[in-house]
Amino acid sequence: MGIALIAFGGFVLLEGVIWACFPAQMREMYRRMMEEVADRDLHVVGLVSVFIGAAMLVYGVKLING
Repeated sequence: MGIALIAFGGFVLLEGVIWACFPAQMREMYRRMMEEVADRDLHVVGLVSVFIGAAMLVYGVKLING
């Protein structure tokens, strides 16, 4: 569990540094990316994220409760 926390923390840290140093470039990159991605693809990715997140929460609760 510690490894996952370190990995996620590193990801959030790196993302934060990039946004802090290059906000205008990041905004432009996200804008261009969103124009190129179809709504259907965003729906699918959103649903997959919901299922993965829910599974992670359930697994985490089971680990805590034993």
